[in-house]
Amino acid sequence: MKKRIISAVIALIIVIPLIILGGYFFTSAACILAILAYKELIDLKKSHEKYPQLMIIFGLFAMISLILSNYEDLSIYHGITYQVIAMDLLLILIPVVFYQNNKYTTKDAFYLLGIVLLLGIVFNIFIIIRNRGLYLFFYLILIPIITDTFAMLGGKYFGKHKLCPKLSPKKTWEGSIAGLIFGTIVGVLFYIFLVGDFNIRTIFMTMILSCAGQIGDLVMSKIKRENDIKDFSNIMPGHGGILDRLDSTIFVFLTYMFLLII
Repeated sequence: MKKRIISAVIALIIVIPLIILGGYFFTSAACILAILAYKELIDLKKSHEKYPQLMIIFGLFAMISLILSNYEDLSIYHGITYQVIAMDLLLILIPVVFYQNNKYTTKDAFYLLGIVLLLGIVFNIFIIIRNRGLYLFFYLILIPIITDTFAMLGGKYFGKHKLCPKLSPKKTWEGSIAGLIFGTIVGVLFYIFLVGDFNIRTIFMTMILSCAGQIGDLVMSKIKRENDIKDFSNIMPGHGGILDRLDSTIFVFLTYMFLLII
């Protein structure tokens, strides 16, 4: 527990100022975190075969190009350019022709492409949202934090019915509901006072985001189960890897971007 607390404090001391500063500081930090997350997915042994070193580099370049593509405020509506997506598709798919003896197959290429698109788009969204507004960014990261905290507490003290025992044995329906309630309440209050005006859509949006965060946690648990690992890495002692910390947050940000078009 002591190691876990120390890791969390150190992480907050580093991350919070970078979020507040924004600009190139936050963009650089996002790229570094994305690279670490990329390594965590590349290191999975059962999801794919071992990649040639050159393709790892190509994938890394493709991911960074997505992250740094159209990340200004208005990009929240315009999105990533087709030129960058086309370049990344070509960069990852064409080499399958030149590798022999199944060293880099189409299956490997599509898995690598999935990693690049997921991380490239997600971290691009992180930067876009931060450039759009500091309080909006904090609103979106606050929801999964509160939801996860009260889901854990609710499950610990009131949990009786397992939510998804094969993926996450400790999660319960009671904890999930507690997380949803408090995540929504705290998120809505934060939004009202610091982000925008209150309306009924704010409540429903926050509830959906809280649910999305919990589902994201289960998706990442599924990946770990399939690869027989407890954590994606040990970069944060007591907490695991980058994806262990960002699992819920990733799905909250993705869902928020989707809700903007509704």
